[in-house]
Amino acid sequence: MILKRQKLSAFALASEIKADGIELDMGGLGDRPTFDSKLGDPAVQQEFLNEAKKQGVGISSIAMSGFYAQSFAQRETVPQMVQDTLDTMKGMGIKVAYLPLGVQGDLVQQPELRPAIVKRLRMAGQKAQAIGAVIAVETALDASGERSLLKEIDSEGVKISFNFANAIKNGKDICKELELLGAKNIAQIHCSNTDGKLIQEDPALDMPKIKKTLDRMNWSGWLIIERSRDTEDVHNVRRNYGSNATYMKSIFQS
Repeated sequence: MILKRQKLSAFALASEIKADGIELDMGGLGDRPTFDSKLGDPAVQQEFLNEAKKQGVGISSIAMSGFYAQSFAQRETVPQMVQDTLDTMKGMGIKVAYLPLGVQGDLVQQPELRPAIVKRLRMAGQKAQAIGAVIAVETALDASGERSLLKEIDSEGVKISFNFANAIKNGKDICKELELLGAKNIAQIHCSNTDGKLIQEDPALDMPKIKKTLDRMNWSGWLIIERSRDTEDVHNVRRNYGSNATYMKSIFQS
């Protein structure tokens, strides 16, 4: 989202906008059998780790963002995609893989996909657990639905990547959804809304209240700023993400 997909310069930019870390991406999918990623090369992995250390910027997770538009349930080479992601994570010491089920894996609109998705998430979770990692899956379900999904998957290697924007879209109270889902089921949080307003200007995002809720739950982890860009200046990365990062740190790291 900061327009630096798999570029070393992402770390310097993250440092400039005062972010604590970035969520790396595995690259595009298209019709390829696996992600268009250069991070499978150990030498490239080390370059990225060195630059992260130099800039004082962490790596929150690695994203399989290709599944925003591709089918996790139906693509034949999903096991290879999962393995390539986990191999990259193992080589770089990254513990969380972000997996959005996207429009082709929407379990609200396409509940018939559930058996295939559960089977594949169980496979991915077992592989992740074997290297001490976790798959953080984002779904279109509400918190109650996600708890049921996790119970069905039955793997310590699969948790939820909770997205505030989804809760808002579905007319749900963010704090109530967080508490219903439970701290142990949340791997990371995408803490922004859809584009329109910066986080601090968005009445749908009561961050002081959310912080109190997360503190009460005793949850800690990465808060990922995905969107919440000012649509009047949508491509201004430094203003949008810099402003959002500064505000979030004023609330959560005060």
